[in-house]
Amino acid sequence: PTTPAPAAPRPATQPPAADAAQVGEPQLGVQMYPGAQFLASYDAGRGQRYFLFGTTASFVDVVTFYRNLLKQKGELVFDSPATHQFDLGRFREETMAFPPSVTVKEFQSQISQGYPNPRPNGQPARFPTVIQVVPVLTP
Repeated sequence: PTTPAPAAPRPATQPPAADAAQVGEPQLGVQMYPGAQFLASYDAGRGQRYFLFGTTASFVDVVTFYRNLLKQKGELVFDSPATHQFDLGRFREETMAFPPSVTVKEFQSQISQGYPNPRPNGQPARFPTVIQVVPVLTP
Protein backbone atom coordinates (compact mmCIF):
# COMPACT_ATOMS: atom_id res chain seq x y z
CA PRO A 1 0.00 0.00 0.00
CA THR A 2 1.13 3.51 -0.75
CA THR A 3 0.70 6.42 1.58
CA PRO A 4 -0.50 9.72 0.19
CA ALA A 5 2.04 12.48 -0.13
CA PRO A 6 1.80 15.11 2.58
CA ALA A 7 -0.03 18.27 1.65
CA ALA A 8 2.14 21.17 0.57
CA PRO A 9 2.74 23.62 3.40
CA ARG A 10 0.77 26.84 3.25
CA PRO A 11 2.89 29.96 2.87
CA ALA A 12 3.29 32.14 5.96
CA THR A 13 2.35 35.21 3.99
CA GLN A 14 -0.85 35.87 2.16
CA PRO A 15 -0.72 37.41 -1.32
CA PRO A 16 -0.65 41.20 -1.02
CA ALA A 17 -3.51 41.74 -3.48
CA ALA A 18 -5.85 39.50 -1.47
CA ASP A 19 -5.35 41.31 1.83
CA ALA A 20 -4.77 44.89 0.72
CA ALA A 21 -8.42 45.83 0.30
CA GLN A 22 -9.36 44.28 3.65
CA VAL A 23 -6.61 45.78 5.82
CA GLY A 24 -7.49 49.07 7.44
CA GLU A 25 -7.89 50.87 10.71
CA PRO A 26 -10.67 48.53 12.00
CA GLN A 27 -8.33 45.51 11.69
CA LEU A 28 -5.16 47.34 12.77
CA GLY A 29 -6.54 49.47 15.59
CA VAL A 30 -4.44 52.39 14.39
CA GLN A 31 -4.46 54.80 11.45
CA MET A 32 -1.97 53.94 8.73
CA TYR A 33 0.55 56.52 7.51
CA PRO A 34 -1.01 58.33 4.51
CA GLY A 35 -0.02 56.73 1.21
CA ALA A 36 1.55 53.63 2.80
CA GLN A 37 1.13 50.51 0.67
CA PHE A 38 0.16 47.14 2.13
CA LEU A 39 2.95 44.61 1.53
CA ALA A 40 2.04 41.43 3.41
CA SER A 41 0.67 39.94 6.60
CA TYR A 42 2.14 37.08 8.57
CA ASP A 43 0.96 34.66 11.22
CA ALA A 44 2.83 35.69 14.36
CA GLY A 45 1.55 32.75 16.41
CA ARG A 46 -0.79 32.66 19.41
CA GLY A 47 -3.65 34.05 17.34
CA GLN A 48 -1.75 37.19 16.33
CA ARG A 49 -0.86 38.54 12.90
CA TYR A 50 1.47 41.30 11.93
CA PHE A 51 1.07 43.54 8.93
CA LEU A 52 3.77 45.19 6.83
CA PHE A 53 3.37 48.43 4.91
CA GLY A 54 5.90 50.27 2.77
CA THR A 55 6.17 53.99 2.30
CA THR A 56 8.33 56.38 0.33
CA ALA A 57 8.29 58.81 3.27
CA SER A 58 11.39 59.23 5.37
CA PHE A 59 11.89 57.36 8.63
CA VAL A 60 11.82 60.68 10.53
CA ASP A 61 8.52 61.76 8.92
CA VAL A 62 6.82 58.45 9.74
CA VAL A 63 8.08 58.45 13.35
CA THR A 64 6.88 62.05 13.76
CA PHE A 65 3.45 61.10 12.38
CA TYR A 66 3.03 58.28 14.93
CA ARG A 67 4.39 60.40 17.81
CA ASN A 68 1.67 62.96 17.09
CA LEU A 69 -1.06 60.42 16.36
CA LEU A 70 -0.42 58.20 19.38
CA LYS A 71 0.62 61.05 21.68
CA GLN A 72 3.64 59.12 22.91
CA LYS A 73 7.37 59.32 22.41
CA GLY A 74 7.88 55.65 21.60
CA GLU A 75 11.30 54.06 21.82
CA LEU A 76 14.27 54.00 19.47
CA VAL A 77 15.02 50.26 19.58
CA PHE A 78 18.02 50.30 17.21
CA ASP A 79 20.21 53.11 15.89
CA SER A 80 21.25 51.27 12.75
CA PRO A 81 19.15 50.40 10.93
CA ALA A 82 16.97 52.96 12.64
CA THR A 83 14.01 51.19 14.25
CA HIS A 84 11.41 52.95 16.41
CA GLN A 85 8.56 51.22 18.30
CA PHE A 86 5.29 52.57 19.69
CA ASP A 87 3.25 50.44 22.09
CA LEU A 88 -0.45 49.98 21.30
CA GLY A 89 -1.37 47.88 24.31
CA ARG A 90 -0.10 45.75 27.13
CA PHE A 91 2.05 42.74 26.27
CA ARG A 92 0.84 39.51 27.88
CA GLU A 93 3.65 36.97 27.58
CA GLU A 94 1.38 34.03 28.40
CA THR A 95 -1.02 34.75 25.51
CA MET A 96 0.93 36.83 22.97
CA ALA A 97 3.86 36.24 20.65
CA PHE A 98 4.51 39.96 20.03
CA PRO A 99 3.61 43.15 21.88
CA PRO A 100 0.80 45.12 20.20
CA SER A 101 2.75 47.88 18.51
CA VAL A 102 3.66 50.02 15.53
CA THR A 103 7.30 49.59 14.52
CA VAL A 104 8.92 51.89 11.97
CA LYS A 105 12.13 50.70 10.31
CA GLU A 106 14.48 52.54 7.97
CA PHE A 107 15.47 50.25 5.09
CA GLN A 108 17.40 52.68 2.91
CA SER A 109 21.09 53.09 3.73
CA GLN A 110 24.55 53.04 2.20
CA ILE A 111 24.24 49.26 1.85
CA SER A 112 20.52 48.94 1.03
CA GLN A 113 18.39 50.62 -1.62
CA GLY A 114 15.28 49.88 0.44
CA TYR A 115 12.76 47.10 1.02
CA PRO A 116 11.86 45.45 -2.32
CA ASN A 117 8.29 45.86 -3.50
CA PRO A 118 6.80 42.33 -3.54
CA ARG A 119 4.45 43.15 -6.42
CA PRO A 120 5.90 42.38 -9.87
CA ASN A 121 6.72 45.72 -11.53
CA GLY A 122 5.23 47.49 -8.48
CA GLN A 123 5.95 51.14 -7.91
CA PRO A 124 8.07 52.18 -6.23
CA ALA A 125 10.53 49.35 -6.79
CA ARG A 126 11.81 49.76 -3.20
CA PHE A 127 10.52 51.36 -0.01
CA PRO A 128 12.92 53.39 2.14
CA THR A 129 10.70 52.93 5.20
CA VAL A 130 8.61 49.98 6.40
CA ILE A 131 5.85 50.04 9.03
CA GLN A 132 4.95 46.88 10.97
CA VAL A 133 1.69 46.78 12.91
CA VAL A 134 0.84 44.14 15.49
CA PRO A 135 -2.81 44.86 16.43
CA VAL A 136 -4.20 44.57 19.94
CA LEU A 137 -5.95 41.22 20.36
CA THR A 138 -9.63 41.53 21.11
CA PRO A 139 -11.08 38.90 23.45
